[in-house]
Amino acid sequence: MQQLRSWLDAIIVALIVASVLKVFVFGTYRIPTPSMEDTMETGDFLIVSNLAYGPRTPMVLGIPMFQWYIPGVNLPWTRIPGHSEIQRNDIVVFNYPMEVKPISMKTNYIKRLVGMPGDVLEVRDKVVYIDGVPEETVPSMRTLQLVFVNEGTMLDRDVVDELDATILQYDQDRMYLVNARMDALEGLAATANVDSVVPYILPADYQEFRQRPFDFSKGFVNHDNMGPIPIPYKGEVVELSLDTWHLYKDIVTRYEKNNVQIEGGEFIVNGQPTTTYTIQQDYYFFMGDNRDDSEDSRFWGFVPKDHIVGKAWLVYFSWDFKGWPDFSRMFTVIHNQ
Repeated sequence: MQQLRSWLDAIIVALIVASVLKVFVFGTYRIPTPSMEDTMETGDFLIVSNLAYGPRTPMVLGIPMFQWYIPGVNLPWTRIPGHSEIQRNDIVVFNYPMEVKPISMKTNYIKRLVGMPGDVLEVRDKVVYIDGVPEETVPSMRTLQLVFVNEGTMLDRDVVDELDATILQYDQDRMYLVNARMDALEGLAATANVDSVVPYILPADYQEFRQRPFDFSKGFVNHDNMGPIPIPYKGEVVELSLDTWHLYKDIVTRYEKNNVQIEGGEFIVNGQPTTTYTIQQDYYFFMGDNRDDSEDSRFWGFVPKDHIVGKAWLVYFSWDFKGWPDFSRMFTVIHNQ
């Protein structure tokens, strides 16, 4: 009996220590999808620094290690100051904002921060512009490209493989649809038989984008052409109108928990008619590095500051696509810029 009690005491202490470390120091995260390739690979296991932007004190009463909590019990919380500020191009883990759960119990997502509070973001033919200036290209970022070859020839698949690109589709009109890294485009264009390489831009009548269940994206053509999108910041006074409501609906109702009614085009917030709303916290805009295979802020909109978890720091383990340990990626420090 004494030995059993000792084991139980040790397990309880271990759970408490692990929970404290997970909440206040670092967390772990597994990359489940290809949305961040090639910066992050499917099968990577990460250590995420909660200290970077400041850990959040517990928001619910539960056991963080097991994602278990008592429903309906919400704790007053704060964010302890971190050792760095969140910056553009950081690779960030955050709680998926569209999920209906207490914030800290929502699913963790990982994306690259491309838009800061106060920025005006626009996507023009796949290129992201911040305040009218095109974003700096991330070499490991992937996009869809159309590769046209010369008459009567074919694309050399061995060269494509060497460039770590993937042929997704071939058209009889000498055209290949290729998913390629940004730092491979020059090599792809210089490949024998290749006439030209141009970005694949979604047509204006592309419907799948608008059919997604997100109010935010319904106001845009598609995710290759969006904006301008002003990214809200704390204290900003925004105009409420039927034209701008798709931008602010989730902020006003879901994240900042106001009751809103719209009657004849007039907005009634918490029982008071108004044409404006004052933003209560900063918001951010995230995208995956595999730009054409990532559901991100282009679809569901802004991420509130209170949903930010931490900064991706280290790959401590990884599985390759064959299910074997990928030793080449283990203990790799993540470079955010």
